[in-house]
Formats: sequence, C-alpha cells, structure tokens
Amino acid sequence: MADDKYTYHDHEYSVDSPLNREPPIKELISSFITPADISYDRNHGPLPHVDSQNYTLTISGAVSSPLTLTLSDLRSFPQHSVTAALQCAGNRRHSMRTQVHEVSGIDWGSGAVSNCIWSGPLLADILEKAGVTVGSDKGHVHFNSSYVPVKKDKEFGASVPLERGLDRGKKVILALEMNHQPLPQNHGFPVRAVVPGIAGVRWTKWLDGIYISDIESSNYYQQKDYKILPLNVTSKAQAELHWSQVPPIYGMPINSVVAYPEPESVVVAGDDGMVEVGGYALPQEDDGPVVKVEVSCDEGKTWEEAKIVAPEKKQRETEEGGEKYRWAWVIWRHKVPRDRLLGETKIWSRATDKGGNLQDGSKPWNLRGVAYNAYGETDGLKAGQE
Repeated sequence: MADDKYTYHDHEYSVDSPLNREPPIKELISSFITPADISYDRNHGPLPHVDSQNYTLTISGAVSSPLTLTLSDLRSFPQHSVTAALQCAGNRRHSMRTQVHEVSGIDWGSGAVSNCIWSGPLLADILEKAGVTVGSDKGHVHFNSSYVPVKKDKEFGASVPLERGLDRGKKVILALEMNHQPLPQNHGFPVRAVVPGIAGVRWTKWLDGIYISDIESSNYYQQKDYKILPLNVTSKAQAELHWSQVPPIYGMPINSVVAYPEPESVVVAGDDGMVEVGGYALPQEDDGPVVKVEVSCDEGKTWEEAKIVAPEKKQRETEEGGEKYRWAWVIWRHKVPRDRLLGETKIWSRATDKGGNLQDGSKPWNLRGVAYNAYGETDGLKAGQE
C-alpha cells in the first residue's frame, strides 16, 4: 500500500482516476462467455500488484478456528465452477438519466455486465473449516481488500448475508480463475469473491480478508452507496439522512437490453427485407435461467417471441442446464421487417425468467441510478442503401 498509484497496461490509475470502462455493446454480445479483455472494469481506486508467492487470505471474526490461507491452501479445497453474469448495479444508468430524470454516478450504458466462468473453492467449504459461531440467519460475511485506498474509505469492503455464503447451492466462490485462466490483475488477481445473482459491488477483488460478524460491513460502499433511495431523496444532502434507513442492494432485477441496431443508426435489410435485432437478457437474482425474450415494435401493444441463441434450448431446458445457467445471461436475436423500424418506431425488449419474473417496463427512479430495468429500447433508426 506504499503508493496510491498503480500501473496497468502502462497506464497509471489512482484513487482520483480509477479504471472504469465498458466495451462496445455489439462486441460484448458477440460471445456467450465474455473474454476477460472485453469484460467491463469498475473500480473505486487503483489496481494493486499482488505478489502471489506471499499472498494470504485471513478468515476471522465469529469463527472457532481462524485461518490464514495461501493460494496453495485454497487450491487444496475441492474446486468448483459457476457460469454467472457479473453486473454493475449502475448498468444502464444512462437510460435512467436520459429517459427518466438526472441521477448521480458514472454514465454507464448497457455494457457494465459480463458473463464468465468463475472457478475456485466454495466459500461454504472454507467457512466450514473455520467453524462459524454466529447464526446463519443473523450473520454477515465481510469481503475485504486492504491493498489500496479507495476514494471514499481507507480500503474496499462489502458484505453479504451469511446464509448465502453457507448455502452450497448458491455457489459463492472464491475465484482463482476467470474463464479457466488465472484472474487478470484488473479482475482481482489472485482471488476475488464471486456471488452469483448479486450486484457486482459485493464481488470484492484482490480479496485478502473474510470476516464473519453479526452486523453488515461498515465500509462506505456498503453503507452510503449502492442503495435504492426513496423517490423523495433528490440530493446528496437528503441522501445523508436516509442511507442508514435503506437496505443495501443484493439481488439484481430481471433485465434485457436491445444491443443493436443502436439508437439513431442506419439499418440495412437483408435480401428477405428483414433487419436483425439482438441483445442480452438477465434473470432476477437466483430465479434463472431466462426462459423467454420478447420484442415489440408498437410500444407494447403486441409482442413477438425472440430466439434465444445462447445457450441453446436443448442445453437450457434440461434439469442440469437449468442449474448450470441459473445466473447466466442469454443472448437473443429477432428479425423485424425494415419498414416497421423507421421513423418514430421504438423497439422494446422484455424478459421472463424461470422464477416467473417479467420485466414490466416500469421506470422507477432513484438518485444513484441503480438497478434500472425498464424495457430494453432502441429508436431513431434510419434506412440505409440495400
């Protein structure tokens, strides 16, 4: 922690200038599994360079046997993999800002999400060895990273309910790998928390401390950010009076996005006079996988079912596939006659997941612009040369 500036790909990032980026949306959905170099970055401080040879992870707090684990120790536990979408709570904030009302925060488009395969030991196995001494219905798992300072606190921290961490079926993993490769530096090397279905802010990178407690993390980003504030809170000053009264965001809502054609773009039909529309859809918290995506070109009067192209139907609809893709996104496609897309036409998308959650098109506003899940939308399309 000697310096608050660290380099990544020869660029220097700092507390005041962290790495925050999202890929072009069409590039993002070109692959069901998002390559690490395309995955979005969200940081509140610089990126540390962690020496894997001297790395240790401490497990402390309300446990009977505190642990200090090396990477070799973590690899000695049974290794598990989960395909899960990592998404920033502020994904689609730009849409809330432009379609509803001004908000506070980075102007994320629809690319602050990535769908990856995460591998490592289950948190539940590690906590079993440590011997948790607080009730699962009352406790909290704190995920801490002490390597670098962050903008609003001395270090980054988050917490999730202990009950989730102890539930092996929820697949909370201490990830050592991303897409079967060691975690890249910018995605948390050597270890990050992976909490499927939960907002990305709880997936602490460069994890070096797990603390079991009967209260939530006191970290700024758990207590004074990443919360859905009431509608009447319209300023940062008002927010200060409400932070302690509002629960943190954990589960993310069902969502879908029209990735292309992009708004105001030129569309060219194929020989059949049809234009392809495509995007992604995400299930709500633990209620996946997504089972249906629909498209409307008449502002919701009628809906047509789109084709989910990844994962394939025969993979999704088995019992094994339903569990495997429970927290994954789906990639969808649909063809629409070109003449229906021009002028004032809006293309909307909506998703339904296995749990029965339906994206309903409502546009609830909150000051921080988080958890936005109105219909996916594109408009202002123009005709190109055939």
